[in-house]
Amino acid sequence: MHAISYSAFGPAEDVLTLAEMPTPTPDPGDVLVRLAFSGVNPSDVKARSGTRPGVTKPAFPQIIPHSDGSGVIEAVGEGVPEDRIGTRVWIWNGQWQRPFGTAATHICLPADQAVALPDAVSLETGAVLGIPGLTAAHAVFGGGDVAGKTVLVQGGAGTVGLLAVQLAKWGGARVIATARGDGVAAAQRAGADAVLDYSQTDLAAAITDCAAGSPIERIIEVEFGLNAAVDAEVIVPNGTIAAYGSAKDMTPHLAFGPMLFKAVAIDILLIYLLPPQERMQAIQHLHAALEQGALSCPIAETYALKDCAAAHKAVETGNRSGAILVEVSR
Repeated sequence: MHAISYSAFGPAEDVLTLAEMPTPTPDPGDVLVRLAFSGVNPSDVKARSGTRPGVTKPAFPQIIPHSDGSGVIEAVGEGVPEDRIGTRVWIWNGQWQRPFGTAATHICLPADQAVALPDAVSLETGAVLGIPGLTAAHAVFGGGDVAGKTVLVQGGAGTVGLLAVQLAKWGGARVIATARGDGVAAAQRAGADAVLDYSQTDLAAAITDCAAGSPIERIIEVEFGLNAAVDAEVIVPNGTIAAYGSAKDMTPHLAFGPMLFKAVAIDILLIYLLPPQERMQAIQHLHAALEQGALSCPIAETYALKDCAAAHKAVETGNRSGAILVEVSR
């Protein structure tokens, strides 16, 4: 099989190499997937660059990066029904705590990590469902039904944010989003009822005005450290902040008092560790929204496998209008 791999941390153009490797054979309980697309996420870039806190060297001698992907099951191991062969699937946790991920023409992994893709859903969309899709679905619905509630999506123009806006609207919520520049229009197109520029002064007052007396019961948060004070000011007592990121401030100082006297629940999400039942609920929400035409997964750009380093650079640069994919067959 063809694969991109690295054996040391460093810049993408220095450490990512295209190589020919043996195509794996599925062990009992595994499936072999011929991949079509590999999704590139910020976590993949951080893992390759060595910027995760406390990690000084790669966990394995050789790593094929990326956890998300899509393709077709080509072979199955013992104990897996043979009728799964030929099934279109999307991948979650492809390279989580294992050396070989989806930046290759093939991957072997446990059968439940290859989820059957609904017939009407493209393989490109499938490659976005792992980290961005599951994160958005769990962030929105992890506390239960949102119908009739007001949900604030901080960073509503990022890949996860755009999916969260759509899912919350599909779930019957009134959605307020924050964005900036072209992202304002993108969040509006995704269905947000109101979109605010997050760089404006007194953002909390603007959010409260937009809410127009409707209590904000759930906040989907991309930058917890930067936004914690605003979130504490606008959220209703006993509300929840579902935080999936804090890249710009990884050691936030919290104003505990305002959160204490609102009994705010802080739900920190790491989608890799989602328990099986909660993961299945998130998958069901994603598939239902997709099948009802309520969810669109924007793709900013697709790269060839040999150009995987450029795909990593595109994620590092940011300011993109959707997900970054690698088409592994070219």
